[in-house]
Amino acid sequence: MKNRVTGIGGIFFKSTDANAAKEWYKNHLGFDTDDWGCTFWWKDKNGNKCSTQWSPFAEDTKHFEPSKKDFMFNYRVENLVELIAELKKEGVTIVGEIQEYDYGKFGWILDNEGNKIELWEPIDEAFI
Repeated sequence: MKNRVTGIGGIFFKSTDANAAKEWYKNHLGFDTDDWGCTFWWKDKNGNKCSTQWSPFAEDTKHFEPSKKDFMFNYRVENLVELIAELKKEGVTIVGEIQEYDYGKFGWILDNEGNKIELWEPIDEAFI
């Protein structure tokens, strides 16, 4: 596989008050927040419309498990199925099964320090 990660898909972090965090970022930094946080739109080097998600989560979220960290990385990838197979061969810890939604496929791994990484093969057109 040539390119494994093609960009940052999102910034996810635990917050003592996710709604207050969204409101603060909206009021002070101009984030266009909604229930999920804020979606930033941009174009890749080929002119394709892409997105990056910013999302505060509740402090007691289970979404980052088995990691005990207060954040989770989300990276955009191409061909998630092939990438997960390659990572498994390399001995990387795979968390759960690949999940598919109308906006893309998701898979999860742990890095060498136990940080949960969400790998996302997006369908950006689903958001348009």
